[in-house]
Amino acid sequence: MKISVCMATYNGQKYLKEQIDSILAQLGENDELIISDDSSTDETVSIIKSYNNNKIKLFEKQTFFSPIFNFENAIKHASGDIIVLSDQDDVWSSSKLAEIRNDFKSDIDKVTLRMYNGVCIDSKGEIVQEDLFQYLNVREGMWNNILKNRFIGCNVAFTRELLRYVLPFPKSIPMHDMWLGLSTYIHGEVEFVDKKVFSYRLHANNYTGKKTSLWQKLKWRFQIVWNLIKRYIHE
Repeated sequence: MKISVCMATYNGQKYLKEQIDSILAQLGENDELIISDDSSTDETVSIIKSYNNNKIKLFEKQTFFSPIFNFENAIKHASGDIIVLSDQDDVWSSSKLAEIRNDFKSDIDKVTLRMYNGVCIDSKGEIVQEDLFQYLNVREGMWNNILKNRFIGCNVAFTRELLRYVLPFPKSIPMHDMWLGLSTYIHGEVEFVDKKVFSYRLHANNYTGKKTSLWQKLKWRFQIVWNLIKRYIHE
């Protein structure tokens, strides 16, 4: 089983090294860390290059200016049987990839996505919430996650089989994690795994949890449902 960890970066110098260190420590001989950088203007790219590690594949100078399509770019370059998404500012537990290998060992030929639990930490690395699933008020089921998305890209892993249904990403989806999770409900199996395998960092620049208007929320739900229907019809 080959694992591809896919990370999207943008001006992430503050926490990036701690996250990369936590990932590299558990990559197997054939695994890879794919990083797509969306035109960072800080030291992000320099930090990545300083590792000089052949397991890291960096795609720099991207101009998406969007975490959605920055992640899509990383995923497009992944060659693993299992794809694991990573944010630039979290910290993985030392057992995360071992747990994923065990959970996916009989699912490589299936369309499967798993979302893992974790703890929430602050900007200093102190635990502020012992259970990420409780923080997100996680609910299973497709309609529950259309009404309120609980998928967070930084703690999902999925089989390569899913890519045939989700790539390319539609231009108008509200977020990549929502697209991946809901598409899997249609074509395969989704599991919320209550194993705390990483620390999710909460800070002022988090994309997840930003306030949005009711109109924007309704628009996003129309867009995601419409794109799911269009993709399903044209398969």
